Amino acid sequence: MNTFTKLSLTAAATALIAGSAMADGHAQKWDMPMAYAATNYHSEQGVVFADKVREYTGGAIDITVHPGGSLFGGGDIKRAVQTGQVNIGERFMSAHANEAPLLGWDNLPFIATSYADNAKLWAVAKDTVNAQLSDLNMVALYTCPWPGQGFYFAKEVNSSADTQGVKFRSYNSATATFAEELGMIPVQIEAAELAQALATGVASSFISSGSTGYDQKVWEHLSHYYKVNAWLPRNYVVANKQAWDALDAEVQAGIMKAADETAASCAAKSEELSDFYFTELEKNGMTVTDASPEFLAELEAIGAKMTAEWLETAGADGQAIIDAYKAAN
Repeated sequence: MNTFTKLSLTAAATALIAGSAMADGHAQKWDMPMAYAATNYHSEQGVVFADKVREYTGGAIDITVHPGGSLFGGGDIKRAVQTGQVNIGERFMSAHANEAPLLGWDNLPFIATSYADNAKLWAVAKDTVNAQLSDLNMVALYTCPWPGQGFYFAKEVNSSADTQGVKFRSYNSATATFAEELGMIPVQIEAAELAQALATGVASSFISSGSTGYDQKVWEHLSHYYKVNAWLPRNYVVANKQAWDALDAEVQAGIMKAADETAASCAAKSEELSDFYFTELEKNGMTVTDASPEFLAELEAIGAKMTAEWLETAGADGQAIIDAYKAAN
């Protein structure tokens, strides 16, 4: 019996237990690992979601949120959900683009750079992405965008001439590609490990939103933030498919009501906080500014190349998403 078969049987057993719990009328206790700090709005909204689920399912599902990678590290959360080690979890969607290229839909540079456009892109991608997640033994409950992505550096940067050899924290294939194209050295680092990596010199730059810089107090190590707004990536909350399928329709409906409401409130909170983060970075001594025209032009050229490469790997489904998004605009 191979490892995946064993893990699949574990997931099936989990689903059977879940079904029995419902039949007996007892609350199911679900652990929900999340990768980001308890004070991050994604984690805070996860708690809101858990509270709503308890309310809307009449206590049938009792979710305990475990933020900051405290139960499973960010890189292990998807696997834990897939295999039934936990019934639900949150992860950065595009972190799995190497396994399933379609899941990199939200990391296409300069395609959808506003919250409104990002919402349109997700609307046309949703069904296709959910089908992909189903193949991976997961069910998407809700997603939530991060603010637009920009570059953090320990020095002034005006073009790729200033980025050669810089150690760059990457979190997925898209960010690693950006680093390589700019002559930087990508280093895979999870969010929970970022502050230590910056403190020890493992990395001295990265691309992310103002949220990450604020949460990690990166002003202790870095000096410049360049507002590029390259893309608005999404976290997604997913359930193990077998555990989900074992729930009765009424409980599923309650969870989805909670999910839909949390998706809306989380997106609103993200947009509300986007400028706040920039203000806080500046208050703590960082230079926050737009990228220079030369640097931005280089980034846009890299972005066009990355989108073309993504379309090659994502195939017809990826092209359909882009076509539908263009038609919606």
